[in-house]
Amino acid sequence: MVTQREKQEYTDDYPEKTLYLPGPTEVREDVIEAMAQPMFGHRMDRMTDLYTTIVEDTKEFLGTDNEVIILTASGTEFWEATTLNLVEDDMLVATSGAFSERQANVADRLGKNVDRVEYAWGQAVKPADIRDALEASEDGYDAVGVVMNETSTGVRNPVEEIGDLMADYPDTYFVVDAISCLGGDRIDIEAHNIDALFTSTQKAFAMPPGLAVCTVSDAAYERELEKESASWYGGFQRTLDYYDRKGQTHSTPAIPIMLAYRKQMKHMLDEGHDARDQRHREMAEYTREWAREHFGLFPEEGYESQTVTCIENTRGIDVAETVEAVSEEYDMVFSSGYGDLSEESFRIGHMGEHTVESITELTDAIEDVADL
Repeated sequence: MVTQREKQEYTDDYPEKTLYLPGPTEVREDVIEAMAQPMFGHRMDRMTDLYTTIVEDTKEFLGTDNEVIILTASGTEFWEATTLNLVEDDMLVATSGAFSERQANVADRLGKNVDRVEYAWGQAVKPADIRDALEASEDGYDAVGVVMNETSTGVRNPVEEIGDLMADYPDTYFVVDAISCLGGDRIDIEAHNIDALFTSTQKAFAMPPGLAVCTVSDAAYERELEKESASWYGGFQRTLDYYDRKGQTHSTPAIPIMLAYRKQMKHMLDEGHDARDQRHREMAEYTREWAREHFGLFPEEGYESQTVTCIENTRGIDVAETVEAVSEEYDMVFSSGYGDLSEESFRIGHMGEHTVESITELTDAIEDVADL
């Protein structure tokens, strides 16, 4: 294939926009500045200090004793890696939106047998349906995959309840995509039997894009050791054994972004996980109340996301035009609906370092532009 795309020269003179996207989101100035340090080698002691700091600080923030892997990648890397590391043949995936469907598609492309528990977009995964699927399987499943926060629909799935029932299926591993919520929606990883949970730094962690984070249970690590094949780049054994021996990553990492990670994780520890969770809950409650007053909510009632609200366009406004006008007039950027929902809904990301006050600035701008 030969593409016809021509270069669009990057000019360095773009207006600064405040991001209210479902990611990337706003990043503190001192976190951005942390990246502008002289380069050093990824096999130097300084790298060991940096990497062990961000790994152990992440464990402390998440309140987990599970191992933590931080790699230069997007969260998509751990769709592939967890599937390769944990699934020999069969995987069960609950699909209720674009990203859960993509998780299932990745497993398909990796040659796994994938059964889906399917829901309409906007509906939440029901734990009873997962149990029914597990009970109905003759051979069982190697793993169950669930998206905790479906970014395309603003649905927060009940992964805690699903994890609780997974205790009855000890030979089936529980994999959770928490890409658009971890750091803004607290979850007790061990208490709910989660074997692998992963995220990307550009979402609720409020860091620059470029790093993926995954927690790994002892059982998941041991499972990979039993398999004849696993992910090379994101293999649990390869990454964790190298960390144990060297305190570094096995391949060259994006050092500047890890410097930013170190700075931001210190801010997150200072705030505390409970306080961060509460701040995100307050932003979500405000945004939902505003949405109900002026439009409607797309997700199933009682399953609304804590980090991104998907608002149903009940007034029939021109969503694309409104997004563009708010960007041009107020230098604020929010998102239209995802895919086929582009005009049926729009999405506000209230994650990372935002507050109720900053979200109010956006909703005031939308009211003005849409003449609400």
